[in-house]
Amino acid sequence: MANAGPRAASREDAALDTFRAAASALKLEAIEAPVYSIEEVEAFMTKLGRQVGAGLVVMSDTSMNVYLKTIYSLAERFRLPTVYPYRFFVAEGGLMSYGVNVPDLLRGAASYVDRVLRGEKPSELAVQQPTKFELVINVKTAKMLGLVIPPTLLATRGRSNRIGAILRCSLVVNGPKQT
Repeated sequence: MANAGPRAASREDAALDTFRAAASALKLEAIEAPVYSIEEVEAFMTKLGRQVGAGLVVMSDTSMNVYLKTIYSLAERFRLPTVYPYRFFVAEGGLMSYGVNVPDLLRGAASYVDRVLRGEKPSELAVQQPTKFELVINVKTAKMLGLVIPPTLLATRGRSNRIGAILRCSLVVNGPKQT
């Protein structure tokens, strides 16, 4: 499910292409749901909730935050496993997220601000790709949905930690990628 607005279209195209390819490789049906309103979110999730074995992926678009409470409540009502782009969704009750480590991105942004304030030209700074990603699982929500978290994931030492009902695993890509 993604924002259907024109500003979001170009950002979402690359993510949707990747999503379609992954679904195809796994022999899953990917149903796109561009939404403009809370009514469209409710209608789509109600339809999806009636399908056996369905799940939901919320795309990385901050405008989706407007619908969070509706998405959470309908995902719980219809027992829909839902994957979100950022960990704060999981802290609020969502099942899981996989995406960039936002605090790590902000630290990188702070270093760029520092470099600009010290006189470097912004146009001469390399563009950096994220290198730290994390999978965050709400154990309580997983249990409510009847899902079992593999013991190997729970036992991942050094790369994961458990804070209350939240399990967080980090993945670091070797070195900062610059373009």
